[in-house]
Amino acid sequence: METIYHLRIDTPVGPLQISGTATCIGEVTFTEDPPVDVAPPPALLLDCAQQLLEYFKGDRKVFDIPIAQPGTAFQQTVWQQLQTIPYGQTISYQQLAHRIHNPRSIRAVGTTNGKNRLAIIIPCHRVIGSDGTLIGYGGGLWRKRWLLAHERTDLFTGLL
Repeated sequence: METIYHLRIDTPVGPLQISGTATCIGEVTFTEDPPVDVAPPPALLLDCAQQLLEYFKGDRKVFDIPIAQPGTAFQQTVWQQLQTIPYGQTISYQQLAHRIHNPRSIRAVGTTNGKNRLAIIIPCHRVIGSDGTLIGYGGGLWRKRWLLAHERTDLFTGLL
């Protein structure tokens, strides 16, 4: 069994904890827990931290690190589809259900979105209600609002 390492970074939306092995990132979660002394993280966790910090600076729109989280085939399909939502854009839960060719699975899609352990990297914050409202985000709606505004601001900045 591979050793699980943890690394905490400070971001504009609060501390994030990155967890994973030397070969794969398994979690990026918001935390309010105090940092704990842990073994020095492997290069992959440091790379993940760097990519996240680049995202927050507006210098990164796509992540390219190996990720894995446990889940059913349905959950894996939803999480894969989330990764196709372009930076700065949103879709509804209903649209997401249609994209996975299962239009009646709106609630299951929402539940799966909420079980995503890879915040920001798998951009579940880009999924909104059919009427355009911000609903459901494990990190809190204020973070979802901030992340979406950050992505849209960065898009407009690039046009100037």
